[in-house]
This record gives sequence, C-alpha cells and structure tokens, in this order.
Amino acid sequence: VQVMESGGGLVQTGGSLRLSCTASGLTFDDYSMGWFRKAPGKEREGVSCISWSGSSTRYKDSVRGRFTISRDNAKNTVYLQMNSLKPEDTAMYYCAADFSSSDACFIPTTARDTDEWNFWGQGTQVTVSS
Repeated sequence: VQVMESGGGLVQTGGSLRLSCTASGLTFDDYSMGWFRKAPGKEREGVSCISWSGSSTRYKDSVRGRFTISRDNAKNTVYLQMNSLKPEDTAMYYCAADFSSSDACFIPTTARDTDEWNFWGQGTQVTVSS
C-alpha cells in the first residue's frame, strides 16, 4: 500500500492551498480517509476526515468553515482545500486511511486512536507566512 500527499507549499496569511492524497494497493472505498498535521513542538492532531462514500465529513473546530475535505473514489484520491490560511496552520500534513465497515468517520482524539489508522503517507509541508 502506498499513500502519497502533494500540494503543500509556502503561502501568505489568507491564502489558499489544495492538498491531494492518492492511495494505491488498497480498495480505496473500503477506507475512511483523514488529514492530520504535526507542527514543531506539538503533537500530531486530526484535522478532518471523510467516510468511504463521502457522505460523512468531520473537521477540527479551528479549521471548520475554512477547510473542505472531499474524495474521488474513481481516482483513489482525497483532497483538502484550505482557505483563509493562518500562521497557526503551519505544519506537516499527513494523509491516512482507516478501514471502516460503516459509512462514517471520526477524528481520533488520542494518540492511541490515531495510531490505529492503517496506512499513512510521508507528509507534505504547509507553511503560512504572517
């Protein structure tokens, strides 16, 4: 299984970026997909998730209304559209897949629950300058 993120970069405050994540070697629509981030000196945190069909999405409070997650199962790809970016959004962003038998997703709140996600990408850096 391979999970690969792209789309990170340097952007000014208020700008936008769209992250993409393509997964191969798995049955993509068996998995919820999620975006996580880790900033220097901080713990990894869940940002957003989307169920296998795309009917269920969830967001971390601090990004709700600014970020939008979506997926294209025909392309084995999940996206994270990030608007109105803030310096505090600066982090390495990771994509992950979680096998799920239900059409729902949940953003994990503990490191243990986060570690249970099945497959992870290598990350893409997002830097927001002030």
